[in-house]
Amino acid sequence: MLNNNGFASDNHSGIHPDILKAIESVNIGYSIAYGDDEYSKRAINKFKEHFGKNINVYFVYNGTAANILGLKTVTTSFNSIICAETAHLNVHECCGPEKFIGCKLVTIPTINGKLTIDLIKPHIIGFGDPHMAQPKVISITQPTELGTVYTPEEIKKISDYAHKNKMLIHMDGARLCNAAVKLNTSLKDITGDIGVDILSFGGTKNGMMFGEAVVFFDKKLSNNFPYFRKQGMQLASKMRFISAQFEAFLSNNLWFKNAKHSNKMTQILYREVKDIPNVRITQKVEANAVFATLPKKYISPLQKRYFFHVFDDQISEVRWMCSFDTTKSDIMNFADCIREIVK
Repeated sequence: MLNNNGFASDNHSGIHPDILKAIESVNIGYSIAYGDDEYSKRAINKFKEHFGKNINVYFVYNGTAANILGLKTVTTSFNSIICAETAHLNVHECCGPEKFIGCKLVTIPTINGKLTIDLIKPHIIGFGDPHMAQPKVISITQPTELGTVYTPEEIKKISDYAHKNKMLIHMDGARLCNAAVKLNTSLKDITGDIGVDILSFGGTKNGMMFGEAVVFFDKKLSNNFPYFRKQGMQLASKMRFISAQFEAFLSNNLWFKNAKHSNKMTQILYREVKDIPNVRITQKVEANAVFATLPKKYISPLQKRYFFHVFDDQISEVRWMCSFDTTKSDIMNFADCIREIVK
């Protein structure tokens, strides 16, 4: 029998009670549509508290839209976007970047999901050559798709290099809150303060019902975003139901508390499974994901009890994730199930 408390994704979790209350609180009477409401203005002010006053913020429904529309706003069809081979932008957006941005994605193999200047340098070529794609953006994910976390120093080096070459830094921050908890830092300290130009900021994976934000740390970069958002079918008419969530999410340290809990549960999961025979942890456990390999014959029986994803079928690598509402008993039961099956 499949256990509903699976470890497939933090997208599978529920909605934090405070977020539900926030949605209910704005479900009264009428409100101006398309983001001109008081709730959206209050949510934007919350973003400015966390990311700095000199920013522009736009709300969209999902992370794919945040990534694609943010990047489309700062590129043209002859540009290239540098990203890790494992990037969500490359692997899990169904060629959306290619279709809607029209740019070339230059994907770089990595060991741990992180880009470095040494990995990036060979691809920063062709400036001014009409026969070649023109490098414009380096896109990094924080935490990476492999659950690893960039240090502020690592990001600063990449952003300095990008800006030196008149390029921009985009950050896919669908789980940025988990990285901030791991680093014990503010959201601004690991984004705008160290050179990030465009940020896709996630809430859905950390207790919200739906909604992501695109943050521009240089307002001039966002001049065309309102039009691309409308063309991209992401301009919510009843935007207050996204805005109210973000206001609650960024108030009373809720974003931090939720991410801290999911990170803590992930460390417990890691400790419980790391010494099980035939289970090998493949990446550092730094946010809310555990990557492991185990013999292929055990994966299907486990998935019949707990739903989770196979990340790399070639090496039988799986991904187990924790959420803001994962409990210790969920983890202990899952670990016991692994011990029972993986002998």
